[in-house]
Amino acid sequence: MADSALSIRTISESDLPDFHRVFAWSFLDEPAAEHRWLKVLELDRTHAVFDGDEMIGTGGILTRQLTVPGGVQADVGAVTVVGVKPGNRRRGMASLLMRTQLESMREAGESIGILWASEGSIYRRFGYGEYASSLSMLSMPTRMPFHPGVSVSPARIRQVTREEAMPFMREVHDRVRRARTGWLSRVDQSWEVHLSDAERDRGGLTAYRYCLHPEGYVVFRVKHDGDNGGPKHELHVRELVCETEQAYTDLYRFLLDLDLAGSISFFTAADDPILHMVDNPRKVQRELTDALWLRIVDVEKALPLRRYSSDVDSVLEVEDSFCPWNSGRWRLTVKSGEATVAGTDDPADVSLDVAALGSAYLGGARLSVLKRAQRVVEHTPGHVDALSLAFLGAYEPHCPEVF
Repeated sequence: MADSALSIRTISESDLPDFHRVFAWSFLDEPAAEHRWLKVLELDRTHAVFDGDEMIGTGGILTRQLTVPGGVQADVGAVTVVGVKPGNRRRGMASLLMRTQLESMREAGESIGILWASEGSIYRRFGYGEYASSLSMLSMPTRMPFHPGVSVSPARIRQVTREEAMPFMREVHDRVRRARTGWLSRVDQSWEVHLSDAERDRGGLTAYRYCLHPEGYVVFRVKHDGDNGGPKHELHVRELVCETEQAYTDLYRFLLDLDLAGSISFFTAADDPILHMVDNPRKVQRELTDALWLRIVDVEKALPLRRYSSDVDSVLEVEDSFCPWNSGRWRLTVKSGEATVAGTDDPADVSLDVAALGSAYLGGARLSVLKRAQRVVEHTPGHVDALSLAFLGAYEPHCPEVF
């Protein structure tokens, strides 16, 4: 329960300096002269929590589209800049903010909320499901040959300036993101933030390099390194976006063959095909972590949005103490990939909380695995396995950007 002394409201332009400071302090940071995250805020969807006249908490919602299985563009609320001023934790501030945001999303017609979690123990209690999408940190040496069956095209790859690259990248990204589960729409400001390139953003690395293929592009930084044996620079890939599998192969070969480079690192999809492209996959080191967390704001509207891999007819009993309109039994019927959802009094085949449903929604976490973790209860044998298959997609869900 929130402290009775707390209040919450949307902010105005005059609140931005305080908002900037509180958010920076919440992450034990110093407020920069210009905070890049402020550029993307939508003031009418940005909230601050107050103790009297003192601002002590922050949070915002960005209006975005998320690609869900089947290439469907779902309107979502993307939660960002959530922070609590030091000295004010455990007063119910997060509960107040989360409840306000979820009610706001529902009113806006957004049946899904998404976020990136700074800590893994915070958001499940508010109904967000972890591992809705995953990130794989790849690290590999350069000069690795490809498997004999992998061919590289003669397409020319050019390094260009940011200004030259941006129009092409915007067009390619918008086409690709509409077919990739977990990818988000980008507005002008989100491009600026995602590829922010001020000195303080570089962490000792170079400015971004922009390289274009006729059907894709790659953006990376360089960390200069080496010894008496010569340069062994590290390539830190920001994003690699391609419209065809051939372009993906070509751009990976381009990176692996760059003169003076010794290694590549890349936060990419969990099912990045590079492991199956190189002749020695053991040289590709991987570390898997959670990425996008997803919250079903409205079960009845969210489940029919996406497409499914197989037919199913199951009654789900959903527990959602934070959004009580979701609690109850819902019959999910899928035929030829499309779903209908209706409330029912029929006995439940499967019981789960809304966070587990959020984890499975994009196909990132299998309901069968969540059952083994005692997060899902099966009442009718076979229904969890059937639902697990129905929720899976052709590719692992992947969100390539923090917002």
